[in-house]
Order: sequence, then C-alpha cells, then structure tokens
Amino acid sequence: METVDVIIPVYKPDRGFVKLVEKLETQTVPVNRIIIMNTEQKYFDRLLYGTALESKYHNITVKHLSKREFDHGRTRNHGVKLSQADVFLMMTQDAMPADDYLVERLLAGLRGEKIAAAYARQLPGPESGEIERYTRSFNYPEESRVKTKADLPELGIKTFFCSNVCAAYKRDIFNALGGFVNRAIFNEDMLYAAKAVEADYGIAYAAEAQVYHSHNYTLRQQFHRNFDLGVSQADHPEVFAAYPSESEGMRLVKNTIDDLKTKGMQNKIPNVILQSGFKYAGYLCGKNYRLLPKRLAVAMSSNQEYWRQGNR
Repeated sequence: METVDVIIPVYKPDRGFVKLVEKLETQTVPVNRIIIMNTEQKYFDRLLYGTALESKYHNITVKHLSKREFDHGRTRNHGVKLSQADVFLMMTQDAMPADDYLVERLLAGLRGEKIAAAYARQLPGPESGEIERYTRSFNYPEESRVKTKADLPELGIKTFFCSNVCAAYKRDIFNALGGFVNRAIFNEDMLYAAKAVEADYGIAYAAEAQVYHSHNYTLRQQFHRNFDLGVSQADHPEVFAAYPSESEGMRLVKNTIDDLKTKGMQNKIPNVILQSGFKYAGYLCGKNYRLLPKRLAVAMSSNQEYWRQGNR
C-alpha cells in the first residue's frame, strides 16, 4: 500500500483546524505524516495552548516560516521535500473531510499509470448562501471523470482545473514534472495540472472524495481574490492565453441566474450581478496589472507579501 502524507499551509489556525487534524487521523487509509507549513509561529503557538495537538498525535511535523517567506508554490514545494511518501495530499486549513473515506477515495482516483493528480469534490458548508451553493455544484459536479489533452476542445480551461483545497499527487510524476511553480500568487494547482496534461498525463476529479469547503466573500474580498487570479493568468500566458476563462465565467453567471429563477429566488439575482461585476473588475485589473503603479497593484491584491518579495 502507498504511504500518504498530508501537507497543509496554515495561517492563523483556529479550533476548526484542530478538528481537521482529528478527522485526518481517523481515515480508513492511515495518514503517515501531517506536515504543517505554518506562517508566523506566534499564531500557531496560541492555537496549541490548551489543545495538546502535537503531544496527542505523533505523526505531525510543523515547519514555521515568516509571512514574507510564504508563497503559494514555493511553500508547498518545501512541504513536499519534507515528505518521503509515495503520495502526498495537499489541503487548506479550512477544508474538512466529509467522512473517513477521503484518503481512500482519492487514492482510488489516482489508480492508473498516467494519472498525475486527483482532486476532491467540494461541498458547501451549512453557512453557505444559495449563490455559493450553486457555484460549488457548478465547479464540483456529482460525476467523476479523468481529464486529458483529448478533452481540451470540449472543456477548454477546465481541463486544467484542479484544486489544492484537497488534491492528491503521485510523487514520482510530481518530481519528474518539476513540481509547482516556485513563485505563484495564485493557481499553482492549475499550472501544475496544465503541465501534467501537456505531458500526456490525466487529472482525475474524484467526486466520491468529498470535503466541506466554501466561502461567503464580501464584494471587496471578491475583487481582491479575482485580482490575484488575473495576475496569475497574465504571468502565465503559456497556459491561459490559449484557453481563456472569460467564457466559463459568463456561463457560471448565466446558469446561476437561471437556477435562482427556477427556485423562485429572483430577489437574489441583483446580488449575482453585483458580485460578478466586482469579480470581473478585479480580474480585469489583475490581467492588466503591468499598466498599474506598483503601489496600486499591492493595494488591489489579497496577497500583498507577494509583491514585496521581488520586483514585479
């Protein structure tokens, strides 16, 4: 049986993170090690007070780094180097396994010589509104599938869709492909998936492997998040120029409105339009960030340390 490590970048963890660790410790396929890439030790120390997290579970490794050192790609690559497992599972601190079969079902999704990664279905949390619930179902449908280069004419950019909220990777293929990009403001998972697809590997969507993960972003947060999305696409035209994402975004907006009409929730449609406007404005600014003064770009970003790590 393959050994499996879980790698989790963490910043200001709360008690929900403790529950995540506890859930990982009860999986039907045992987790070998949980590697925590923690940003700013003081926040983690506050969490440990009264939880006995490290003393209770002896398979936890914590690596502390400063906020300035964190990068979506480099930090995860560092975590992989701390692992010797055959398969490693990337997660975020706000994802929660829906049951004890998450690791088992992700491993099942990786079956096959040419599968590079398998990512889980994300279910909306109980606090999610109707718009967020539909967005989750749009991006994470009920049916599993394996996406390859042959799917590019049909799926376009969604061929490369993969989410490090919860995704498992084969180490040998990951090493052969050079891992995640070392400098990434966003989309390190999709950039890796694109590289894998172009190298004739498949990306598996394992719908049976499920985590609860959703957000109720404010309009301001939507703008910042989509600004970073636009920056990542501007920085990697080798992936995103050939397969633009705008049409997929428009399809989500249209389908969300149709869904609300079907459910008699027309009063929520203005919220969809407003949210979409903020998303697109952030995305458009990010795509054209090179035309902006650096100080303005930093203010628009949700990852301001990224801009301070080097010249952009």
